[in-house]
Amino acid sequence: MVEISDAFPGFSVNDVEAARVFYGEVLGLSVSESMGGLQFTLPSDQGVFVYPKDDHQPASFTILNFVVPDIGQAVDDLNTAGVVTKIYTDPHAFGTDERGIAWGSRTGQGPDICWFRDPSGNVLSLIQG
Repeated sequence: MVEISDAFPGFSVNDVEAARVFYGEVLGLSVSESMGGLQFTLPSDQGVFVYPKDDHQPASFTILNFVVPDIGQAVDDLNTAGVVTKIYTDPHAFGTDERGIAWGSRTGQGPDICWFRDPSGNVLSLIQG
């Protein structure tokens, strides 16, 4: 058996500096240089590695879910920072409102959630918790 001392998630971006600004300044996470890329720290103290990739293809699925106490306020904050939160326009797909929030607590179909993209196109979400 392999002795594992730690583990951490990672994903690629096409612009490390844009990722630094987005994850550090827009989302307010602690960001540092690491192994030729970036590492940011989640509120749970989990580190996430972000690495440059010339032929980066954005993840079409949600790679990170950020739990927030007030999804409406968090969406307003992202929108004020220039982040688009209405990325799914098919009303039948997720039932999002004009701001991109799927109010699962109101419909009984899951959590209140909103999706958005980082500067490299990777899908992220806010979930009210």
